[in-house]
Amino acid sequence: MENKKMNWDTFKTSLRANPGQILQFQYAAGKWVAASYHITEIKHAPVTSVDCGGVMNAWTEVIVQLWEPSEKQSDRAMEASKALKIIDLVESKIDLHPKAVVKIEFGNHSFDTRQMYPDNIVVDGENLIVHLQPDATQCKANDRGQTCGTPKPDSLKILATADACTPGGGCC
Repeated sequence: MENKKMNWDTFKTSLRANPGQILQFQYAAGKWVAASYHITEIKHAPVTSVDCGGVMNAWTEVIVQLWEPSEKQSDRAMEASKALKIIDLVESKIDLHPKAVVKIEFGNHSFDTRQMYPDNIVVDGENLIVHLQPDATQCKANDRGQTCGTPKPDSLKILATADACTPGGGCC
């Protein structure tokens, strides 16, 4: 994975360092998970894939699922210490790999459910704010310099000026 993603150990360490802070999640500019959210489950997901270049890839994700109840239940989000109690309960049942990539799964009536990465975690007054960034599709083969039938970015200039496109040339 080319971007530096937060791992499970770093995420937990941030919570442990700020147990009395109010845990808030910002999923877009000016958009916050409602204060009455619940952590409904924590998933440990080993992923094995083969990309379009035929290379096998493997990594592990820890996915924290947040749910907003349809009716407001609280004006104040949970403290980090409550989230840590949930984490401890989960970790008493399953081993969560400390270097696993963390994703937060969330959606509501105006935001389609998706998995997002914690971009950073900051303390702001009494709040511990987890800023989320969307996940994006990537081509691991292109990241390694393979083309998998798609032109390399520097060859696009050549293709754009070519007079003809030949079968198997990768420009059609």
